[in-house]
Amino acid sequence: MAITYQTTVIPTTAEIIDVYNSSGLKRPTNDAHRIAKMYANSNLVVTAWDGDLLVGVARSLTDFCYACYLSDLAVRLEYQEQGIGKELVRFTKQEITEQSMLLLLSAPTAMEYYPKIGMDKLDNAFMFKREK
Repeated sequence: MAITYQTTVIPTTAEIIDVYNSSGLKRPTNDAHRIAKMYANSNLVVTAWDGDLLVGVARSLTDFCYACYLSDLAVRLEYQEQGIGKELVRFTKQEITEQSMLLLLSAPTAMEYYPKIGMDKLDNAFMFKREK
């Protein structure tokens, strides 16, 4: 079946948790309320579907004209290496337009992935880590 992409559908919290757990992306999946709040407060969510099955998600915070923080990019393990992550990023870029920059913090295991899809590695970022 062909993978379809949506920007108008927010999956259920259970579907999101299932994708995170399958993908290997470390998120607080034992705290459904926190996952729900993460999505309730995001203003751009791109999803990938195989029929009724959520297979990938890209969750961002953006102003749609200058900056976009792609906070989560996750694809079910059995669907990885099929270009779904790249398409989720492409759809995200399409939604924010060429006026916006796209920024993300990579999981250590994905550091080699992002240059392969054309992203530049940066050395000028700073952060305060989560306290809990």
